Amino acid sequence: MQSSVLILLVSCISVCQAILGIGRQQSVSVSGRLICNGQPASGVKIKLYDVEVTLDRLLQEGQTDQNGVFRVGGSATEISNIDPKLNIYHRCNYNGICYKKVSIKIPDQFISDGSTARQTYDIGTLNLANQFSGESTDCIN
Repeated sequence: MQSSVLILLVSCISVCQAILGIGRQQSVSVSGRLICNGQPASGVKIKLYDVEVTLDRLLQEGQTDQNGVFRVGGSATEISNIDPKLNIYHRCNYNGICYKKVSIKIPDQFISDGSTARQTYDIGTLNLANQFSGESTDCIN
């Protein structure tokens, strides 16, 4: 009972923030390069989210270019700090009908106040052929 009330309260706060614009605008930007077995991983779907208690909020989505390079960024208005994460959906060394999903939490020091990120979190070059902690399979992305 208490957990239901808490979830309802947190959901109401999130809705009020979105509707009334309560809070401060914060932004984040992420870049990197993805490879698969030493080759550029082009056309890989990238999504930047703000993690919420109920449903995560999509900030921006994109794809890697022909060199496996990407850059995504976005902003949200919240009372507390946003909690950004990057999801990468790929099929490197995977023959299933769904996608492998790798999630990367973005450190707080890369969150900027305002609508434009002052610095970009660079994940470097990531080889999708590797196994990642928390890697999962996702059919609805």
